[in-house]
Amino acid sequence: MSTYKVPTMAEMAANGQEPEVLFWVGCAGSFDDRYKAVTQAFVKILNKVGVSFAVLGPEEACTGDPARRAGNEFLFQMQAVANIQVLNGYNIKKVVTACPHCFNTIKNEYPALGGEYEVIHHSQFLQQLINEGKVALKGGGEFKGKKITFHDSCFLGRANNVYEAPREVIKALDVELVEMKRCRTKGLCCGAGGGQMFKEPENGKKDINIERTEEALATGASTIAVGCPFCLTMMTDGVKNKEQEEKVKVYDLAEMIAKDMGI
Repeated sequence: MSTYKVPTMAEMAANGQEPEVLFWVGCAGSFDDRYKAVTQAFVKILNKVGVSFAVLGPEEACTGDPARRAGNEFLFQMQAVANIQVLNGYNIKKVVTACPHCFNTIKNEYPALGGEYEVIHHSQFLQQLINEGKVALKGGGEFKGKKITFHDSCFLGRANNVYEAPREVIKALDVELVEMKRCRTKGLCCGAGGGQMFKEPENGKKDINIERTEEALATGASTIAVGCPFCLTMMTDGVKNKEQEEKVKVYDLAEMIAKDMGI
């Protein structure tokens, strides 16, 4: 990340500055090798457009989402309260994140503990930038005219009713958006939202991410678009399982926009 302009809140505060938005990177965006590319793509877009943003850097800890889902409420509240103290200490008003799990936790679960912020998913932020004409899409890149399908993340769709923003971002690329047979409110979980990414699956006829990948491949799409680090992992593994990785790619929305912008 050293080649990009990524100011920390501590640096901005020391200079008496306040960013327009705090970019919450998340654990996956910070430590998962594949999703680091998404973090870099989103930062490139923010830099190119001239958005005033900052990250917490070493002051950012896990939101506590995995702890709460696993039933460890004590650990969740410890992590959440620590993060809220940092956020409130910097007088943060607006947060954007590329992780639906972080998005859901900060938006819906932090208020009860004293953390009230405007929280948006990066698909919503990208849609705003596109609608405002701040993101200049070339429209002639590798996606032009191609079939793209979008996989709805559980914590973005069902939990927060965000369905249109990611699709509007995809449509801006001058592509053909093709839907899976189960999409939007009826979308099938890739498995990660249900914890299958972190444990061995129960006995059954088929792993859920394989089931979902088959639905994506059935659309004939050359790209499976996602807006979640865990969905990215599960769908990528599914494509590899079906031996289609040479024909079908899995990208996050930020990567697709950055590619089209040529950055």
